[in-house]
Amino acid sequence: MPSFDIVSEFDKHEGANAVDQANREVQSRFDFKGVDASFTLEGDKVQLEAEVDFQLKQMLDVLRARLIARGIDARCMDIQDPVLSGVKARQEVALKEGLDAAEAKDIVKRIKASKLKVQTQIQGEKVRVTGKKRDDLQAVMALLRGEEGPDLPLQFDNFRD
Repeated sequence: MPSFDIVSEFDKHEGANAVDQANREVQSRFDFKGVDASFTLEGDKVQLEAEVDFQLKQMLDVLRARLIARGIDARCMDIQDPVLSGVKARQEVALKEGLDAAEAKDIVKRIKASKLKVQTQIQGEKVRVTGKKRDDLQAVMALLRGEEGPDLPLQFDNFRD
């Protein structure tokens, strides 16, 4: 029986490259000349550090543009509130990967509400969809791509016929 997996992930190497490119762009930009501003990647979290809050907002735009240029969906960014201390302003951006239980249940509920003849199973951080016909599976993919759903990027992996 045909099946596929619904996942939410990104290439960590491309994420590291995007952070490096953002660092280089900030260092070479005219509006950041003489400013101590940097991006630091620690696992799945990017630490933004600048002198004032306004610069953090500009740095977020640079990071978002670099992620998109490297093929990473910007919806995977979980932006925390900035922390302002006298001399420095810091902000953390978590790069989300995987489906948590609530998001997986929401996806399953939307698929069941569509009345398509498929079965769904939550398997850890992914949702497996199985059906008798390939057309039903493609209809599920179209449904999830077209509908306003969870605010995270979805990929369809492991398609078996």
